[in-house]
Amino acid sequence: MDRLQGKVAIITGGNSGVGAATAAMFAKEGAKVVISARRQAQLEEVAAKIRAEGGEVLPVVSDISKAEDAKNLIAKTVEAFGKVDVLVNNAGVLDEGLKAIDKVEDEVIDRVVGINAKGTMICIREAVAEMLKNGGGSIVNVASVAGVLGCGGAAYVASKAAIVGITKHTALRFAGQGIRCNAVCPGSIATPMTAGMNPGNMDMDMFGQMGKHSDLKVGVCTPDDVANILLFLASDESRAITGQAIVSDFGSTL
Repeated sequence: MDRLQGKVAIITGGNSGVGAATAAMFAKEGAKVVISARRQAQLEEVAAKIRAEGGEVLPVVSDISKAEDAKNLIAKTVEAFGKVDVLVNNAGVLDEGLKAIDKVEDEVIDRVVGINAKGTMICIREAVAEMLKNGGGSIVNVASVAGVLGCGGAAYVASKAAIVGITKHTALRFAGQGIRCNAVCPGSIATPMTAGMNPGNMDMDMFGQMGKHSDLKVGVCTPDDVANILLFLASDESRAITGQAIVSDFGSTL
């Protein structure tokens, strides 16, 4: 307990799945938590559960692909809690059907890359200014094993590979200035987002290729599995770790 005591943590995509689990875990560890997502009703539900457990939380409706929303998210956090210590870039979307590079549509590229990659970059850009004022902080990006191995739809793979790249760039940029940046790259996660995938819309050629490079008998991560890694990277226990992309998939892609 108290691994994040006195810390102020922003978690994007905090309305469900990994984001909601992370917010609850961080609050139990003493952090003042700010959760953001596009859907206010879901944010309020998560916030109510955290408050019922004695946690302190601020929900802020945001579309992180829009610069003005990201700026507002940081401003609301500082207004409420005075600083930003931790940023977890968890918000993201899947592409539809795991479409390969020869089949992916322009609008899918724009949507997935816009939210996953551009949104992460914007949030980092806005958060580091506040972190520098307070002597540093920890940024943890939720990427994917897809961004490391290419196993997924083309738009999703590109967006998550970009997150791995910007993680290393940010770590390099602020090394020695107190700001750390790491990425977690989960394999499959049992969340409402993944449960909503439509098998009828799946690019089975791509799905078959992915199966050649993973052990499908190995179990999938839960949101808490990922949240535990995020907690470690957000805490001072990992103060010597920066610029790393950690795959969490129970070894299915080894």
